[in-house]
Amino acid sequence: MPHTYTYPRPALTVDIVVFGFDEGDLKVLLIQRGCEPFAGRWALPGGFVHLDETLEQAAERELSEEAGLRDVFLEQLYTFGALDRDPRERVVTVAYYALVKMSGHHLQASTDARAAAWHAVHALPSLAFDHAGILETALIRLKGKVRYQPIGFELLPAKFTLTQLQHLYEVILGRALDKRNFRKKILSMDLLVETAEVEQGVAHRAARLYRFDERKYRRLTERGFSFEI
Repeated sequence: MPHTYTYPRPALTVDIVVFGFDEGDLKVLLIQRGCEPFAGRWALPGGFVHLDETLEQAAERELSEEAGLRDVFLEQLYTFGALDRDPRERVVTVAYYALVKMSGHHLQASTDARAAAWHAVHALPSLAFDHAGILETALIRLKGKVRYQPIGFELLPAKFTLTQLQHLYEVILGRALDKRNFRKKILSMDLLVETAEVEQGVAHRAARLYRFDERKYRRLTERGFSFEI
């Protein structure tokens, strides 16, 4: 016979900060809520955890249901449990952050989301609940982690120029990087594979395209390699 608890318990949710990079801008995925509370307001994708799923499974399900996103880089961020964070009841949320290649995913809002859209992180609408604080925590985590793990490649196309790579780091870190030093540092790691292709449809001289060698990175980390920008 299952045990019955005699004291009240808070509800449990997951919320996901999904970052993308497009047209030189760091962006975040928001959904427009279709029901109360905060109907019509923009919010992070997320929802209540089912009794028969893990936290990560709940986050993956919510991304699929509310935005049509599947198979993305996903990592747990932080737990938020302020007493007044949800007007309905006591709700504790476990936040995740995700990184996606925007060109490889088609957004499709469903379930209780009216719409799903990308927004530039520096031009966001007013967010529901405490989602502005969750997003700020995710940005701090991204800025710190991108310097010590090659997660930035999750935001780029499979093939990219060194200029695109540097600009990605500059946007995330919020500061300019010396071009010569950056290229010397990143190429010295020997983790980029120079392709025979160049960028297409540009007015200036076409730059060489590179790709990230993830298998080589994994082999190097097993031997103690440290990625640092």
